Amino acid sequence: MKQIIVSGSLAYDRIMNFSDRFSDHILPDKIHSLNVCFQVNGVTENYGGTAGNIAYALKLMGENPIISATIGSDHHKYLEWLDKNGIDKGGIRVIAEELTAGAYITTDMANNQITGFNPGAMKFSSGLNFDALVPEKTLLLVSPGNLTDMVNYPRLCKKAGIEYVFDPGQALPMLQAEDLIEVITGCSLLIVNDYEFNLIQDKTGLGNGDLLALAKTTIVTLGGAGSRIHGPNGPVAIPAFKARQVVDPTGAGDAYRGGLLSGLLNGHDMQTSAMKGSACASFAVECNGTQVYSFTAQELADRMREH
Repeated sequence: MKQIIVSGSLAYDRIMNFSDRFSDHILPDKIHSLNVCFQVNGVTENYGGTAGNIAYALKLMGENPIISATIGSDHHKYLEWLDKNGIDKGGIRVIAEELTAGAYITTDMANNQITGFNPGAMKFSSGLNFDALVPEKTLLLVSPGNLTDMVNYPRLCKKAGIEYVFDPGQALPMLQAEDLIEVITGCSLLIVNDYEFNLIQDKTGLGNGDLLALAKTTIVTLGGAGSRIHGPNGPVAIPAFKARQVVDPTGAGDAYRGGLLSGLLNGHDMQTSAMKGSACASFAVECNGTQVYSFTAQELADRMREH
């Protein structure tokens, strides 16, 4: 069985609620020179970032992921959280002169959002040591994080003969077309949502078939409509699993990736693995936060049997 390394970001998500409408506190004729203050009703802090979220899902699935990411001087609570959940933090690089990446999200009563994002420690490479990896026993997931790592790690994987999965996500607008084509070409799996798939086409100028031909397999996630596998045997539709209640869809995509990768690590085919991803994601949407949900092996099996 291969060791899974999750390259990406670690971040604190700080979420605030404003009990009025932003628009009622902004003068339309002064929008060119804004100077406003919104008093919020407290702050909730969640552990987030793609590497953290996906590793958390993998751990729930019974795997032992290694995180390759950077974290800042305010790392203590996050690292304690990883310890509490038994997640390997040996590949995490502390950047003492920076804060951990952070999203500061304020939502008004009409669900409008103003978000500020500080990349902080994410501006630095995680410094993954490829010389210490055993190629035939390693699977690397390259998820949104440090942009240089997102381009260089796939190159190093190809050079070393290491299998990798490319998950560009919210980093796509910052990635160059030529880098995207190079990184996607030959990867074992490209995983994107439908908007991201179209964005890659727009940035690269590739048609649908040409883009699908770059990776061995491509999975396009479709939110509540499930996902679609594009592989050697043609497209296969994967249903979304029904959640008990939908509280917060944030983090469902990362949970899907955790379940999917767990299936692949255990030798399941792509369709069965994607079903595991869909089941894992259904638990994530039942909770408010990205590393809050949990389930037992029996609860996962019960939900899988529903399909």
